Amino acid sequence: MTSVSFSNSKYAIVGGGLMGRLLALALAKGGAQVDLFDKGGPDGAHAAARIAAAMLAPLAESAITEDSVVRMGLYSLPRWKQLISELSNSVYFQQDGTLILWHRQDASDADRFAAHLEKNCRSNSELSAPQKLSAEALRELEPGVADRFNQGLYLPNEGQLDNRQLLNALESELKLLKVNCHWHTEVDPQELRTQSCYQTVIDCRGTGAKESWSAGDKPNTLRGVRGEVIRLYAPEVKLRRPTRLIHPRYPIYIAPKENDVYVVGATEIESDDLSDMSVRSAMELLSAVYTVHSGFAEARILEMATQCRPTLKNNLPEIRSSKDKGLVDLIMINGLYRHGFMISPAVLDCTLELLEFGGSNTALELGLSVTHNNIQVETVCA
Repeated sequence: MTSVSFSNSKYAIVGGGLMGRLLALALAKGGAQVDLFDKGGPDGAHAAARIAAAMLAPLAESAITEDSVVRMGLYSLPRWKQLISELSNSVYFQQDGTLILWHRQDASDADRFAAHLEKNCRSNSELSAPQKLSAEALRELEPGVADRFNQGLYLPNEGQLDNRQLLNALESELKLLKVNCHWHTEVDPQELRTQSCYQTVIDCRGTGAKESWSAGDKPNTLRGVRGEVIRLYAPEVKLRRPTRLIHPRYPIYIAPKENDVYVVGATEIESDDLSDMSVRSAMELLSAVYTVHSGFAEARILEMATQCRPTLKNNLPEIRSSKDKGLVDLIMINGLYRHGFMISPAVLDCTLELLEFGGSNTALELGLSVTHNNIQVETVCA
């Protein structure tokens, strides 16, 4: 996306997680004055983005999500490279593909998974076809798992980043651009709309915006989906890329970060519960990760964390804009679900177009739902 100008404009952003920080940075770089409000601190400890593996895997996710999300993921991969390159602080970014593994007894599930991905590639030419790996090819690609697996599936061009490095780098950049960050400050976006100093109020609160998304004729549309993640320090394990294990009961992902840290997760529970991880989840995740690489037996558990991903009724993201007489314009962004890092640059660019033009070509091309006063926006902006 080309750079846009927001000079002589002032915006309020409520919610300082991933989406709020990306928007605040883009608007400030465009010359706008930005007030960012968040009920938590700059470390983002309360945000869903902090408890994530931050994998950028549109082909792998195509097995469980809609084509629009896949298109947003494909769009976002090169944008992540650009966004990270423009930050003052370095952020770990890798694009060495995704490895899919399975145990012999789960071969039929793996065949169905591979067939699904191949079908998706035929319908979307931008996806790179999965590559079946023999024992020899697997040993060359990922030698650390070759003693336990004799075949696999390689999904090229997929990537990942370090979510916590990114949140920290974005916060540092906001300081450099003199964004007014009001941490530990909980505000109601509707109250900010009464302040005429703002051109637009943008609500990026995730699950914190549940009441706002349940108002009017769309009750109970926003919910939390609980995820549980374990961070391990495993110097004996040398995985080179994100690895997923196909399993009928507890499929897992393992995302290797810098300095021998691994993020392990997969659990999805339809609940807003933010209590500590259950014994069952911990046992299943740790047992499964050990079956991938025996070196995890001596790993040290750095953290067991839980968070709720903001999810709309159809598990798809949405942007809503509202113009009401006597009030500042409002934009609400939500529903990024488990795909927050994978698709957030696409959602960012669509929002910037909406702010500048009143509509978004990119949203129409990618299939991102944008509504204005509850009416679907279907016309292409100028």
